Amino acid sequence: MQKRKKKDNIDYILRDWRYDPDAVSVRMVKGEDGRDLIQMRIEMGLLQLETTGRPDGERPEGAISYFDYLTQKSHTEGGSFVFSEDDCAEVDREFVQFYHRRVCWLAMREFDKAVKDADHTLGLMDLCKEHSPDEDWTLAHEQYRPFVMFHRIQAAALAKLDEAGPEAAVQIVNQGLDNLREVFAEFETEVDFEEQEMVMRLVEFRETLREKFEVGRTLQEQLQDAIAAEEYELAAEIRDLLRKQKTHL
Repeated sequence: MQKRKKKDNIDYILRDWRYDPDAVSVRMVKGEDGRDLIQMRIEMGLLQLETTGRPDGERPEGAISYFDYLTQKSHTEGGSFVFSEDDCAEVDREFVQFYHRRVCWLAMREFDKAVKDADHTLGLMDLCKEHSPDEDWTLAHEQYRPFVMFHRIQAAALAKLDEAGPEAAVQIVNQGLDNLREVFAEFETEVDFEEQEMVMRLVEFRETLREKFEVGRTLQEQLQDAIAAEEYELAAEIRDLLRKQKTHL
């Protein structure tokens, strides 16, 4: 019996799965060996990503990711280690791959996985900053840190919403905004922090959580209010409540 020839094109997939420019179109499929794969429809085709390890399935230099490889190398070579031209190119490849998969996880509401991939990218950014070949290359990557943090804050808050409730989710957003403020302080910008688009969207997200779930001021916010008003006895009581709350989480 003649073996059926494998198709060399994906016309049938693109025909049955139309591109939508107004949405992130993703789905889970099975590989030939039964493993889970992510497919993301893009304008002129599709991307297929692994769900674990590096999205392209490669093991650079035998490591789980290029970030892991560079981390090992930096430990071996110490403070004198500086990225080579090839390192920079591979880092950029990995940034793009993890960006695509993070967007897919968010679209599929796999928030814990989106947080994990955001942490990978932020860790790689930290390593880039430490071992960068020059300042311009550093700045070219650091400019995207707030955007990665924006995704992480959203994903972490939505994961916490399911795990511990709306008040905990609101607090995640507040902590994220504090972290973002520190990052934006490093950039020279004419736009005030509160007027940054990502900040406004996070504040809107937080207030939507408050309204939808009828969440008032969180304990952490009440503590900050009490300290600002120099109501130290009340602040001490709220700290006790916070400690009890953490004990029961």
